[in-house]
Formats: sequence, C-alpha cells, structure tokens
Amino acid sequence: MESTQADIVIIGAGIVGLATAYQLLQRYPGKKVRILEKEASPALHQTGHNSGVLHSGIYYKPGSYKAKNCREGKALMESFCEKEGISYEICGKVIVALDETELPAMETIFQRGLENGVDCEKITGNQLREIEPHAAGIQAIRVPEAGIVSYPQVCKRFAERIEEMGGHIQYNARVTGMLEKSEGTVVQTNLGDVIAKVVVNCAGLQNDRVTKMSGAKPPARIVPFRGEYYELKEDAKHLCKHLIYPVPDPNFPFLGVHFTRMIDGSVECGPNAVLALAREGYTWTDINFRDLAGTFSYAGFWKMMSKHWRSGMGEMHRSLSRKAFTKALARLMPEIRETHLRKAPAGVRAQALMPDGSMIDDFLYEEHGRVVNVCNAPSPAATSSLSIGKAIVERVSGRLEG
Repeated sequence: MESTQADIVIIGAGIVGLATAYQLLQRYPGKKVRILEKEASPALHQTGHNSGVLHSGIYYKPGSYKAKNCREGKALMESFCEKEGISYEICGKVIVALDETELPAMETIFQRGLENGVDCEKITGNQLREIEPHAAGIQAIRVPEAGIVSYPQVCKRFAERIEEMGGHIQYNARVTGMLEKSEGTVVQTNLGDVIAKVVVNCAGLQNDRVTKMSGAKPPARIVPFRGEYYELKEDAKHLCKHLIYPVPDPNFPFLGVHFTRMIDGSVECGPNAVLALAREGYTWTDINFRDLAGTFSYAGFWKMMSKHWRSGMGEMHRSLSRKAFTKALARLMPEIRETHLRKAPAGVRAQALMPDGSMIDDFLYEEHGRVVNVCNAPSPAATSSLSIGKAIVERVSGRLEG
C-alpha cells in the first residue's frame, strides 16, 4: 500500500479531534488535514455517551485549563450552534446542599464560580423549590447560564464542515504504530501509512497507548470507569425542570448522581462510577482481558483503590441494585421511586491515573517530536472542545508554518 501525505494527522474523531481539525482548517485553509478514526463513524465513545451538558465552568479551579477552556469553549460552542442551526437550550442548573455539612463545599464552588465569571447566585431552600418544586435541599447555587445540546449532532456538523473545507476523515482506520523519518512522522494503520508534518493524538480512551506509539512515556495510565444511567419514564418527567446536581464530594473526582434534562426531552438520572472491565465496556458483560490486565497490573490503580475503596463499594452497590440507585436519587428528589426509572445507555470515562494513585483533574498534554498527545481531556471537554482545538492549533502552528 502506498503512503499518503498530510500536513497534519489527527488520531480520533471524537469531539476534541473534530474540533481541532475544524479550528485548524479555519486558521490554515488549504492545509492537508486527515483524521484517522478506528470506528465506522464519529463520536461513538465518550462524546456519544455523555449527558449533553453545556457546562458553565463553576466547579473548576480558577486559572486551570479546565476553567479557561470551559468559559471560552462554552461561548464558542453556543456561537457554532447558532451559526449552524443546531438546537441547544440554556435551561439553567441548581447545585443543591442537602444538609449543613455540605455548605462549606458549596461555598467553595460558589466562590470559584464568581472568580471564573459564571452567572450564579446562592438561593435558599424555599427559592430552590420555586424553581424545582420536587427537589430537596437547604440551600443551592443557581446557575442560569448552564445549558444542554446534542454533542453527536455537533460532531456530525463538524465532520461535514471539515470535509467541505478539504479535510478528510478516514473511518475504520486503526493506528498500529508510528515511525519518525526525516520527511515526517509515519502513522501506520490497518489501511496503510500516512506521513505527516504534525500528529495530534486525540484518542480518548486509548490515548496512553497511542502516546506510547509516538515514542513518549505516557505520564498517566487510562483506567476506564463506566457511568450508568437511568431515565425518567413519561409519568415522572415533570419532577425535573432543569439540571439538578448535588454538592460533589471534594475527595472524590466524580460529580455524584444527578438529574439532567436532555435536548430530546428525556431526563437522565446518574451516573454512578464503576470500574469498567474494558476500555469500551458499556455493560458488565463487555470484558477485554488486555484492558483488565493493564488496569490490575498498574500500581497507581491499587493506590487509588486504597484511598477510595469505600466510595467504590458504594458505586458498585448502586450498579448492581436499582433500589440503591433510587435511594441515591431520592436524596435529591424524595418523590422518586424505582417504578419511575428505566435503564438508559451507559458511558465510559477515560480516567487518567498517575503512578501514585492520584487522578489527574485537568487537561494534560505531552509533546514528543512532531506529536502532540492529549493525555487527559476530562469533562468539560465537550463543552470546551472548540477552545481546546484552538489551544492545540497554537501548539502546532510553529511546525505548520515552518
């Protein structure tokens, strides 16, 4: 098979890879941009399974990549949706404190929101019930600017625009290796080689393996966590009017089970967070022994488990027991019953774990030669994708212009 030439190769057609290609072609029209995607269509993994929230940036440490990219990315995403006629809704969100012990953590989130420029206010329990009559809580933060959108629909439009601008997305193209040569980086795939001046690794759940192929040492190992959801049946949808979130446990990197209105009119409840038995393992029966061996042989995983085993057991219990899941939801909404819920599709989160067991909470890049590896792109990566894409373009601009 003959080699193909490209100015830039992007590995992965999730929302970060597509947004990066879109931003590249906006800035450098005429450049040869090729996206390699191992699946038959875009956005099939993290992007296609997330809850579709346009995040405001209220949770994130001021000055962090997360905070900056979320604020800028949300504005860019709304502008893109306006321009492209993609439906989105600024429906608002409440972050609810259920008892006095949660008030200090709620105050920290509120102060972060103010520092990050988020439109937010503290409200009383009575004011909360004016907005969300069925929600529990003694106080809450109201975030009117939070919204919802369909990210798979956004990705479909990105893909169309990329092709129109002269980019090319190659599906069913699994990357198997990389070689450095004088004329560029040779990206090897099952469909042939592509030689590129610059490579960007946006491989999501597989990003550490692709980082290794680039010749760099991955700074963290990806450990997959499945987030399982239920959705409200028709007779219970009226119980949730906006987005209802608990005050998250500051010692645990997940936001806790919450209620999310979706752009299609459904209401999702969840997620929990349980160890997935495959990097693309959306059910208990999806098992990949290579992935499992990678997790269980990693010292960082066991160090993380030793810190969070109690929370982990609770998440597992909620996974195996609808009653336990309902009980967790009923803390936020006391009227919820098991009969109100039906199973919804799960998602898998690519959790980047350091060797000391700490979970990387911010965006993380690793540059090696001509390759930029996106080693961690956690939530709010979908909201932030156009901002992340711009940041990646800045990183590679010198190499493309040289």
